Amino acid sequence: MMPELDPWGSSDIEDYAKLFDEFGIQPFEEILGSIENPHMLMRRKIVFGHRDLERVLDAKRKGERFALVSGMMPSGKMHFGHKMVVDQLMWWQDLGTPLYIPIASVEAYGVREKSLDEVERLGIEEYLVNYIALGLRPDNCTVYFQEKRRAVDTLALLFSRRVTFNELRAIYGELSPAKIVSALVQVGDILHPQLQEYEGPCPVVVPVGADQDPHIRLTRDIASRASSEFGFQPCAATYHRFNSGLDGGKMSSSKPSSYIALTETLKDARYKLMNAFTGGRDTLKEQKELGGRPDICTVYELMKLHLEPDDAKLENTFRTCAAGELMCGDCKKCAWDLLERFLVEHQEKREKARDRIEEYLVKE
Repeated sequence: MMPELDPWGSSDIEDYAKLFDEFGIQPFEEILGSIENPHMLMRRKIVFGHRDLERVLDAKRKGERFALVSGMMPSGKMHFGHKMVVDQLMWWQDLGTPLYIPIASVEAYGVREKSLDEVERLGIEEYLVNYIALGLRPDNCTVYFQEKRRAVDTLALLFSRRVTFNELRAIYGELSPAKIVSALVQVGDILHPQLQEYEGPCPVVVPVGADQDPHIRLTRDIASRASSEFGFQPCAATYHRFNSGLDGGKMSSSKPSSYIALTETLKDARYKLMNAFTGGRDTLKEQKELGGRPDICTVYELMKLHLEPDDAKLENTFRTCAAGELMCGDCKKCAWDLLERFLVEHQEKREKARDRIEEYLVKE
């Protein structure tokens, strides 16, 4: 039975390797050696899969045009699970990649049932401000609200004749009209950079979590069918693993106890971290004799994905935990030092970022 990937719901993927066989996602490890100075998330195998990334890398080597599309979903607070995408954007931007970043206002309004005022507030205050504070630069960067980008909405309408309802249902399962509109608008988001008034036909990469693969498959199908008319190339994609929730389950915007927001107070962030699920044993004696289990520890994962850039230090944490030499309390204290420093610096940068919104946000 195929694993269910629901871009609007809760996809709990226990075995990422199954996605290679079931959906044709390619292992990222096979091309890692061809990437110069790969991103930390690539080195650490958090980015685990891709589709057609070779075409993007080949365009980069040849000095040809390529671009990136990555959306913001303004449905709640931005947390560390969302930060993984932004970290990758910085890496691509350093390569000189033109970035197109839609704020998914159509989906937030139609599927998530947010008001337009709330969508605009969250899109700017929770997402764009955080993106800028995390290091997004305005050069070669286009940020827009979906309903204000005429080219995107026009393509969504035109693409509606390129797919049938049965095909949509086969990709997504049961669908509401709002989800159908949202899916077609996202296809427009991903393909519109290839219009002549933007980059022209070229490879476009979309970094996503594995649950967003249905959108990628739909976009690739429609691009192939519309190629003779528009000259579109099927999009490429990279796929990263989910950031586990602090309670050991899935990190979810609807469950505040499962995440640390980028605007979290230090008091609340410390409480959440100190009470997070770990791979520690039931007793100190067992921890020393059997060793901890960093592979299931959410505190170690937070360091691996976000807080500890030094591979050697991270490996030492894993080794000493597994050997029973590092106790959970000491590990949490180390993680808190890193987290506190990050939050203090980031929230200071947020205050300055608010003055720069107009440099990024386009109106049309």
